[in-house]
Amino acid sequence: MKKKIVLAYSGGLDTSVAIKWLIDKYDAEIVAFCADLGQGQELEGVREKALKTGASMVYIEDLKEEFVRDYVFPMLRANAIYEQTYLLGTSIARPLIAKKQIEIAIKEGAEYVAHGATGKGNDQVRFELGYFALRPKIKVIAPWREWPFKSRTDLIQYAKDNQIDVPVTKERPYSTDRNALHISYEGGILEDPSKEPPDDMYTMMVSPEQAPDRAVYTEITYEEGNPVQIDGQARSPYEILNALNTIGGENGVGRVDIVENRYVGIKSRGVYETPGGTILHIAHRAVESITMDREVMHLRDSLIQTYAQMIYYGYFFSPERLALQKFIDEAQKGVTGTVRLKLYKGNCIVVGRSSPVSKYDPKLATFEEEDLYNQKDAEGFIKLNALRLKMASLGM
Repeated sequence: MKKKIVLAYSGGLDTSVAIKWLIDKYDAEIVAFCADLGQGQELEGVREKALKTGASMVYIEDLKEEFVRDYVFPMLRANAIYEQTYLLGTSIARPLIAKKQIEIAIKEGAEYVAHGATGKGNDQVRFELGYFALRPKIKVIAPWREWPFKSRTDLIQYAKDNQIDVPVTKERPYSTDRNALHISYEGGILEDPSKEPPDDMYTMMVSPEQAPDRAVYTEITYEEGNPVQIDGQARSPYEILNALNTIGGENGVGRVDIVENRYVGIKSRGVYETPGGTILHIAHRAVESITMDREVMHLRDSLIQTYAQMIYYGYFFSPERLALQKFIDEAQKGVTGTVRLKLYKGNCIVVGRSSPVSKYDPKLATFEEEDLYNQKDAEGFIKLNALRLKMASLGM
């Protein structure tokens, strides 16, 4: 009986080659699974392409709302940013793909799952930690760790030799990953961190120089840490993110170029476009600023990098991430309000925030006359807090 392998399939170079290679290497039946996470036009013709390349069956599942609601939004509630820059657009997609892939493997009675991640990258870890967390006895095949190809140039040639259509060429060799949260670019000229990316590489947004000369304003309303309205109109999680991708992209908001530390120990240069996610991150912090208790906020902030590393490294389904999420979500109770933002040539600026449960009291904050705060009280407060500093200076 032939092996049955469920392959996480995108229609890109690596997974397109993987179908043909897995069939030849293992004499296997390949079930291709493509997760619709908001790639848009990239999914056009993907079913036909997988079948043409040799897949016996193709699953394409619309996971856009689930992705944003159950993966992106919990992460945004945590304000998670890896190494202070990366909004984790690729990282947060992998656990959902792994979850659905395992579900299909169970449905199809497949013993094996496979992915197109390289042996140098983070995605192999993210996929496989997800697989094993959800189905400990599943068997994993990672073609990049087995096949004879040494580079993407080799893959391009293999695809050409076997009449496999791929979106990558020697002239445009970037490895890209797109979903509702972002698009990433690696490889090609980007492997030299001193070189500026070419303007024609970008797809989700214009450069700040090409953005309109007039600022655009928008309002985002939050309830319990989640965005629920744009400009007073209620929308679903995916609709909110998609709409903000459009307005952010039109105004050049959300482009970053970084050298990051991969989990496997390699430094890698990546360029990311995350327009909607950038806007939501800035807006969320603004609502928190008037609704969260100071010590709760500071405690949560001390855990942001820990949470971000869990997502980046692939531990979404780990007990520590699940436990930390409970604290995060408890801290988000009361993070409700509306933020007004000004978008202009790559900038996203908070220009107003309000909340029915705001902890901001203008009567206390004012520099004008008020009778709620006795300024004389601050003298004793300062002396008590200075006591240990005095003792240290006196050598005590």
